[in-house]
Amino acid sequence: MVREEVVNKAGRAKEASRLMGSLSSFAKDQALRYMAEELVNRAEYIIEANKIDMAKGRERGLKGSLLDRLLLTEARIGEMADGLKAIADLPDPVGEITSMWKRPNGIQIGKMRVPIGVIGIIYEARPNVTVDAAGLCLKTGNAVLLRGGSEAIHSNQAIAKIISEAAVKAGIPEGAIQLIETTDREAVNIMLKLNEYIDILIPRGGAGLIQTVVKNATVPVIETGVGNCHVYVDDEADLKMAKEIVINAKTQRPGVCNAMETLLVNKKAAGVFLPDVLNTLKDEYGVEIRGCQATKELVEWVKEADDEDYYTEFLDLIMAVRVVEDMDEAMNHIYKYGTKHSEAIITTDYNKARRFQQDIDAAAVYVNASTRFTDGFQFGFGAEIGISTQKLHARGPMGLEELTTIKYIINGEGQIRK
Repeated sequence: MVREEVVNKAGRAKEASRLMGSLSSFAKDQALRYMAEELVNRAEYIIEANKIDMAKGRERGLKGSLLDRLLLTEARIGEMADGLKAIADLPDPVGEITSMWKRPNGIQIGKMRVPIGVIGIIYEARPNVTVDAAGLCLKTGNAVLLRGGSEAIHSNQAIAKIISEAAVKAGIPEGAIQLIETTDREAVNIMLKLNEYIDILIPRGGAGLIQTVVKNATVPVIETGVGNCHVYVDDEADLKMAKEIVINAKTQRPGVCNAMETLLVNKKAAGVFLPDVLNTLKDEYGVEIRGCQATKELVEWVKEADDEDYYTEFLDLIMAVRVVEDMDEAMNHIYKYGTKHSEAIITTDYNKARRFQQDIDAAAVYVNASTRFTDGFQFGFGAEIGISTQKLHARGPMGLEELTTIKYIINGEGQIRK
């Protein structure tokens, strides 16, 4: 029964993908705007479905950060609709000739952006992913097969119904947006090996989900990584700026992958900076602090951190802290514990800033800004399909270009190879 649903929907997506690549930019953009309009018009229907998921989530004891990811409000639905409209306003990458050159024999060779085909998205408790993924895939001429987590099933069903029906009414091939509605985990196992229908898989969620997909899939995978993100406050930092950035990076939305998990502070700045910022984080934002011995000597109420804390993506109002000797020790810490997602330095020293950006191996490296900006919308992509921490094909927030591949186009005048 489970296999029948997955294979049937994957097959329909494959058939739709044959037509998607030839759609005009105008047709795709009109569909995206109509989908956005329908989301807003039917917000109440979505919110009612979301209430069921929220109630079940509380019954299951989901922690606050996960419930925050799951929650849908009129404002959040409006933001999802705005994301679709922003995608519609972006240039269409499909058909773009990225380069063209002429060989000595007169043949012209070019590289053209084309859709990947069928993209499978496996994700957890973030129903906004349903909209972002569908919108980005539609704009790039791809069909999409969505498999969200059981905790968001009612929300995803409501959203997928609205946007898929709107897309078809706007002229998009039926089957281009498919949601796997069974909550049986076997559905994921089946998707992982559907090479006949699915061209690429993108997992979005915790480390467990991502590693399950990476280790078991025969379909190619773009790995969206865990975000164990760091902010390093240098001895030459503007401490007022540093405090604002640290508070924002940790508390603005702690349950997301680009939130700061570990604060590293140069020992020359620690005595002034840490008591101020840590007391503010605890008293005003309820953040639990786990620190090294040097941190505890400066702020006595801090809990002692162990090695595991520095490896952990908390996704909660919990933060690890370490006092370091200098920038080299901070970079060594990031190299050991980081997940190559987003890292930041706060400094007024130009040379340190440039060296940090050059030497840190991560998808996004910041100078004097919050890690919370690692996001497709914030980068001007309209939305994102995920944040890739791998190095093949796509890295960082994945927007439209990352959902295309290339083909070579060759123009001749009767040339033959001798």
